[in-house]
Amino acid sequence: MKRICVYAGSNVGNSPEYAEKAKQLGEELASRGIELVYGGSKIGLMGILADAVLANGGKAIGIMPKGLFRGEMVHTGLSEFHEVGNMHERKALMAEMSDAFIALPGGIGTFEELFEMLSWSQLGIHQKPVGLLNVNQFYEPFYQMVDHAITAGFARESNKQLFVMDDEPTPLVEAMVGYTRPEMENKWKQLSE
Repeated sequence: MKRICVYAGSNVGNSPEYAEKAKQLGEELASRGIELVYGGSKIGLMGILADAVLANGGKAIGIMPKGLFRGEMVHTGLSEFHEVGNMHERKALMAEMSDAFIALPGGIGTFEELFEMLSWSQLGIHQKPVGLLNVNQFYEPFYQMVDHAITAGFARESNKQLFVMDDEPTPLVEAMVGYTRPEMENKWKQLSE
């Protein structure tokens, strides 16, 4: 695994543990020689993650849409920085450059990126691992929502195998390195009856 794309909050959150786990994930990626692909910001969990990768001799690649964010948010110390035309181009390039995806805690933007990669995996558009760093049980409500969708008949049980989740960076990355996407049954129940 050469590169992992990490989706993360542009804020640091209310618990110091969010920042600590972002830093530990950056150290873990650098120690394994796995390059970081991310949104290119110097603030929030994104900045902490990138700084940890760079401080430990790793490579951090930022991708940011032109004119969408203020210039002072751009991390100017990255190994590579790509400026793209819009958010669609940003997400497409992040997906193309990456061998896997991790979601740290974050807000609506992080959720949107996570859901897109899970949806693409479910549809077979990609076969790449998707991981959730479950700091302070942040992603427990997401897991419960997937369970609820399964119980309500809108998702298959196998959807829970489209991602791996752990509270700690090292076992999460290890699980992703060893991940094999399961064979998925027909998504559309009416077509398989």
